[in-house]
Amino acid sequence: MNRNLALLLCFFFSHAIFHFLSHSFAVLLPSIRETFQVSAIQIGALITVRELGSGLISLPGGMISDYFSDRRGLFLSVCLLMFALGWLVVGSAPLFLALHAGILLIAAAGTLWHLPSLVELGGRFPHRRGTVFAVHGAGGSLGDIVGPIATGFLLAFLSWREILSCYAIPPLVMALLTFLLFRRLSEETPQSKGDLLRPSRYAPKEHIRLSLELFKTTDIWLINVVAGLRAMCFTVIITFLPMVMHDSGFSAQSIGFHFGLLWVVGLLASPVMGYLSDRCSRKVVLVPALLYSSLLVSVIGLYGTGPMFTVLIILLGFSIRSDYSLINAAIIDIVKGKAENTMLGILTFSRSMMGAVAPLMAGFLYQYYGMRPTFVFVGVLFLAAGILFSRVRLLPRMQETP
Repeated sequence: MNRNLALLLCFFFSHAIFHFLSHSFAVLLPSIRETFQVSAIQIGALITVRELGSGLISLPGGMISDYFSDRRGLFLSVCLLMFALGWLVVGSAPLFLALHAGILLIAAAGTLWHLPSLVELGGRFPHRRGTVFAVHGAGGSLGDIVGPIATGFLLAFLSWREILSCYAIPPLVMALLTFLLFRRLSEETPQSKGDLLRPSRYAPKEHIRLSLELFKTTDIWLINVVAGLRAMCFTVIITFLPMVMHDSGFSAQSIGFHFGLLWVVGLLASPVMGYLSDRCSRKVVLVPALLYSSLLVSVIGLYGTGPMFTVLIILLGFSIRSDYSLINAAIIDIVKGKAENTMLGILTFSRSMMGAVAPLMAGFLYQYYGMRPTFVFVGVLFLAAGILFSRVRLLPRMQETP
């Protein structure tokens, strides 16, 4: 098998595991809330801690990833080990406050893994970046689908603590496979070609200079705002949609089914949208996707009851995951090899800092006003993101045949 393809598959399944666990946790939130007897606002605060941890680690994490790019395999393997450890901490937490320590470790591991994995793929597939990033995102969608459904089923037989203890095993396996694959790649990749895949090391001052230059000469700052708005929407949906269903009388199995259903369409739609963005442009695909999400989320808030709820969940799946990969691809398009991890780290920082505010706001809206204003709030944020991205000036991408 082509080594680059093997690496893509490794990242695909690793990404699936990250999302399998993260979205399984969303299905477990109602059980966790009952165990610790906490409010919706406290659950929102827990997710805020996760987003803050992800954002704060992303800036130094991006620089560290760039500086140690020649040890990327080891770096990614350690991230997977940290991820497994974080879930073990969450599953064994005796108090609700102790959950925050595990959540912080999980957030750090996920952020640090995503940055170099995207840059590695961007370097190995420079002319199919949108497509490959979308395939990478489809791995996340696969985890989004299988995780909630499997977890909803397992809740009938196991406690949420027992489930998380079992779920720590897959990232440990992928850590070993990642390490072995990168060792094989380093043995078989010529030094000259490897240098092309990994940018030169920059001193911290050079990272800062390059970042400031890119922010002054491009619309990266505007893409960061769009990513932040999109993150606000996403964190509210994955946090409160399961609680909305639970409070509406859905069983754990039904919550898992509907939450998994949300990502089923995205598994197919994401690569298609990535391919179209390579053939057309990021803007032509992403702006309509954001506006479409705005419409669907608002309709769910206003009219999403009964069988219509299931139909709307399916329709929302067309866009809810696909936009993430295209925003990342737009950043890599612009920086063209200049401190890519650092710029993705800044993007993650913006996304996480803005995303950290949303669960608290939504928790307040949901606790005191209910589902409708909560989801209309998300619809307005999606609308603002679509309008702003339509204003972004994207540089022409390379059109050479691979």
